[in-house]
Amino acid sequence: MDATAERILLSTAYHAPVQYYSKFIHYREIYLEPWENYQKQSYRNRCHILSANGILPLSVPIIHMGDKMLIKNVRIDHSKRWKSMHLRAIESAYRSSPFYIYYIDEIKAIYDQDFEYLWDMNMAFLKLTLQLLNIEVKVRTTPSFREIPHPFDDFLQSIHPKAKFQQPDNGFRPKPYYQVFGNKFGFVPNLSILDLLFNTGPEAIQWL
Repeated sequence: MDATAERILLSTAYHAPVQYYSKFIHYREIYLEPWENYQKQSYRNRCHILSANGILPLSVPIIHMGDKMLIKNVRIDHSKRWKSMHLRAIESAYRSSPFYIYYIDEIKAIYDQDFEYLWDMNMAFLKLTLQLLNIEVKVRTTPSFREIPHPFDDFLQSIHPKAKFQQPDNGFRPKPYYQVFGNKFGFVPNLSILDLLFNTGPEAIQWL
């Protein structure tokens, strides 16, 4: 990390983890990268929530169009009944959380839209999440691959569910908060931002 950097480069993400959203309060400008190739098994189309059985990954199915696809062109596969499955999983995991009833309708409203592209759906969830977190920050897209004014911090690949792709992040230290199944599993850090929102509500920003 560059101590002088006011900008950061991030990938798009589906209900991104807490670490991802922590960047939105520590940088003045956020750049998202639409010109990278899609990468499977990443947060670009998956998130992790905490269910009664432990960490549960939720993955958005996509239509594969070859080995290399620009992330902005990745289409969602609506032939799969993934939306109802995700909503049932989210309800099962969080309906007893303190703030589920306050946020779920706005989240469902985005699921009710039939987005063609993963990028557009992720952007809709991002905008809503920033609104719920009460975060105001400049979010931009790069005009071409990695085209950002220097200096900037590059987290395009490093916020990842697999440890081998992660890099040290001195700017993020998970802070324990109440979780529905905390008594069963202990505190589980860096889950989807949904976990933080449903459990802490308007105070969620304090844990970023």
